[in-house]
Amino acid sequence: MKHFEQPVCGAQAIVDSLAKAGTEVLFGYPGGAVLDIFDKLPDAPFRFVLGRHEQGSVHMADGYARATGKPGVVVVTSGPGATNTITGLATANMDGVPLVCITGQVPISQIGTDAFQEADTIGITRAVCKHNFLVQNADEIPETIAEAFYIATHGKPGPVVIDVPKNVQKQLTKAQYPERVSLRAYHPESTATSAQMTRLAKMINEAQRPVIYAGGGVIASGATKDVAAIARKAGIPVATTLMGLGSFPETEPLALGLAGMHGSAAANRAIDSADFILALGVRFNDRVTGKLTKYAKHAKIVHVDCDPASLSKNVRVTMGITADVKDVLTTVNSRVRKNEHPDWLAQIDAWRKEHPMAWKPMHPGVIMPQQVIETIDRVTGGDALLVTDVGQHQMWTAQFFRHNHARHFLSSGGMGTMGFGIPAAIGAAIGKPDHKVVAVCGDGGAQMTFEELVVAVEHKIPATFVIINNGCLGMVRQWQEIFYKKNYADSILTVKGRCKNERLDQDLKYDYLPDFVKLAEAHGAKALRVIDPAKLEPTLAKAVRSDGPVLVEVIVEPRANVYPMQPGDTPVEGMIFQ
Repeated sequence: MKHFEQPVCGAQAIVDSLAKAGTEVLFGYPGGAVLDIFDKLPDAPFRFVLGRHEQGSVHMADGYARATGKPGVVVVTSGPGATNTITGLATANMDGVPLVCITGQVPISQIGTDAFQEADTIGITRAVCKHNFLVQNADEIPETIAEAFYIATHGKPGPVVIDVPKNVQKQLTKAQYPERVSLRAYHPESTATSAQMTRLAKMINEAQRPVIYAGGGVIASGATKDVAAIARKAGIPVATTLMGLGSFPETEPLALGLAGMHGSAAANRAIDSADFILALGVRFNDRVTGKLTKYAKHAKIVHVDCDPASLSKNVRVTMGITADVKDVLTTVNSRVRKNEHPDWLAQIDAWRKEHPMAWKPMHPGVIMPQQVIETIDRVTGGDALLVTDVGQHQMWTAQFFRHNHARHFLSSGGMGTMGFGIPAAIGAAIGKPDHKVVAVCGDGGAQMTFEELVVAVEHKIPATFVIINNGCLGMVRQWQEIFYKKNYADSILTVKGRCKNERLDQDLKYDYLPDFVKLAEAHGAKALRVIDPAKLEPTLAKAVRSDGPVLVEVIVEPRANVYPMQPGDTPVEGMIFQ
């Protein structure tokens, strides 16, 4: 191990090591157990962004990582500071987002004594991160940080936690950041064999009803152009997961769009009828497969993923390939013949026409939520970097925006974390200052992390925060309507609806709380409200042109539902269209 000529304290070693690891932005929140680190931050060669809650800080780092492809970095204090990161870590872990989270800890001599703000951070975070470390000596700091960044970014990306006791931050060390990292027990890089490539090319060339099913692994590996090249060459339609939106341009004729619970009829029926599926960087989770015994029952499936644990985990596949998606596609492309499948594509087009992704107004003069997403698409030219919260608005954003670019749709997929949207959008905007960032949130999720809006104001971030306000927890209400006999228990957010178990009123009454316009203005942001459909487009156009943060509250039809819908554990035949 190399050493500095002059010793530095552990806190300085942390800051120096983060810089050596390539940190450009550090998100976080101070506290007693990390004051030594914060004492060194004013002279750090990277930017620090103060969140208003540790969960929000982790979501900011997550949004930064998803938008840039670089690991997000967070520092928080011990005890509640560390425990407040759990939801953010779980969100990143489920979606394969690279993060490094440094947590303060009480001095080593006090661990296990129930000291002030002590928590078993290693034990608590074990289930929600890829790996974690407890640093016991300042000499370990540079190497531990280097290893954390390596683990977070190699193989399937994910969050790594480094717990650093306060006394370790004060110790002196001469240890230096290593030039390279070599972990004896962690070698995630794998390559496909020549035999696998030959077999894969043969299946692609012989398929009559092929489908490419692209997930977040395509984006993580930078393989979007490679997917497009094979799809166009072999005439293969492409369906995507929620995390895979943007991995294939949706303006192309071969695009099937989103597959799964709220996917298009064309995507779900194509997968159901396919004789060959090339699954790239996907998990085959329950929101996509529906009833497992009925899923893709006619297809040979080749699953390519960098994580061997995902192969045949949920869906038994014909061939699993543990390798980087981009490497596989680059290698197999030369062996794939140019092809067309006119009958297959004609059938898919018929499914599109039978059940198009469309909406109808429910009441005159009332804005439909799908209309908001289409308007955002128009006023941004389809180039916005979209960040969503979780709920109905998330699905409408997936369905009605044309997703043509990788890393332009950021959303909590596997964990479905309400409160993700606002802070993640701030992180994305910090990471991509040359992109127009639009956050789409519901009135429920927005209230969970609304305090982070002040960070956008503080840093003069030109992001647009659109709150689709339907006065209820929309997705919960939708399920209550369809599966619980319209028993809208505690899902209606109007003043009247909160007083008792209230059915939806026949008359539209916008007695909603809080007043998002006043709330945004109290945080120092510009704010606008839209109720009239005629004013929707000019208001959103004005907002996205702003040079600072703007919140737009759009009052929408409260009874709109997300369709199509394939309820969990049902086959494609069980899709609901209205």
